[in-house]
Amino acid sequence: MQIGLIGGIGPAATDFYYRRLITGFATRNTPLDLTMVHADTPTLLANLTANDAASQVAIYTRLTDRLVAAGAECVVVTSIAGHFCIREFEAASPLPVVDLISAVSRAVEKRGLRRIGILGTRTVMASRFYGGVASAEIVPPQGPDLDDVHHAYVTMASSGFVTEEQRAVFDRVARNLMGEHGAEAIMLGGTDLALAFSEADSQFPLVDCAGIHVDEILDIACHA
Repeated sequence: MQIGLIGGIGPAATDFYYRRLITGFATRNTPLDLTMVHADTPTLLANLTANDAASQVAIYTRLTDRLVAAGAECVVVTSIAGHFCIREFEAASPLPVVDLISAVSRAVEKRGLRRIGILGTRTVMASRFYGGVASAEIVPPQGPDLDDVHHAYVTMASSGFVTEEQRAVFDRVARNLMGEHGAEAIMLGGTDLALAFSEADSQFPLVDCAGIHVDEILDIACHA
């Protein structure tokens, strides 16, 4: 199956998906067939802030038409913030959409987690991962912490790099969610958080949404 990636939102997230797909297909001894198109991070963030689903869906649909022309058989949005309009996009897309939210919901239920702190953009945090996880309570940062995480995240996502100051914000707020707010794990509610966190050396349990999404893509593509 040829995979179509809508990347660029942001650059580090795209790199994460690309590298992990390469590794995953190599591990399964299966050739990777992939075409990538580029969306624009500032435009996505503006549409997210304005809750302008129609404009973002129009962008996704135009890009997906290019993927269709290239032979892609499914489409992936490599951004959790970019899933704010995923249901509308699923209805309009000329290709099947590999939905991150549903994949994460199934993974959380399988792990038996009941209370999860979340980091990401303001919309993703405040909406508690778009209300997409029914089996657990999603706990966003409170007060200034939410603004601090949002600002650090969108700056990092736009640049494709994490600074020590940004890393310190994410770590401080995550520890607060685990301690004061009783979270059992931290949900990486932004794909670019792979710049700041790694399951291999994290000091607390993670729900790696982008990693879960890639595993879902692998399962679908390798069993098509």
